[in-house]
Amino acid sequence: MTATGTPIAVVTGASSGIGAATARQLAAAGYRVVLTARRKDRIEALAAEINESGHQATAYALDVTDRAAVDAFASAFRTIGVLVNNAGGALGADPVATGDPADWRQMYETNVIGTLNVTQALLPALDASGDGTVVVLSSTAGHGTYEGGAGYVAAKNGARVIAETLRLEIVGRPVRVIEVAPGMVKTEEFATTRFRGDNEKAAKVYAGVAEPLTADDVAETITWAVTRPPHVNIDLLVVRPRAQASNTKVHREL
Repeated sequence: MTATGTPIAVVTGASSGIGAATARQLAAAGYRVVLTARRKDRIEALAAEINESGHQATAYALDVTDRAAVDAFASAFRTIGVLVNNAGGALGADPVATGDPADWRQMYETNVIGTLNVTQALLPALDASGDGTVVVLSSTAGHGTYEGGAGYVAAKNGARVIAETLRLEIVGRPVRVIEVAPGMVKTEEFATTRFRGDNEKAAKVYAGVAEPLTADDVAETITWAVTRPPHVNIDLLVVRPRAQASNTKVHREL
């Protein structure tokens, strides 16, 4: 997994949803994508799909919360062009008074510590490229709280702060730091995972919303941001469906 002539893009959480869509679009944009996720079968199938379409992809099973595994993964690279920190997710929608600390801990480990692990491990290779880009997928949850969302909001605030602080700390080095904060995105797993397989609860998240964002919508946003000229940094890009004015104001046709 060393550099050839094609820039490398590493995408975490690439087994489904926004991560998988981003991998497809970055591959189409000319990157050799390295797909990471815990579900090896999913990313291997996606890598095969991308390669069969005439683009370049490699799958690498990885748990971003396992620092030793992340360091071993990073040691294979001399340079990379793009890191997309997409691995994350939400668990539960309980109020602060009754929220499960184990859920909070897992969300923090994945969204914050996972992002920290991979960014720290790959920053030297991003630097060595002479034109690196770190993307942090946060959420509008990281920019405004809502009832029942405190654990996820706290985790996405942590991811947001990593992006903001890293940008300050490495200014002058050839690495851009981009934060993309999606609002309501309807993917095949996000809400179902949050509600532990309760499809009825998951469906209520999107009830009456004519056109929530899709994974492809967000992937297009990410791809656009990372393919700007090297001197252009998209510090923060908030993307919502037209029907969503804020985290708590959504137009529903019920």
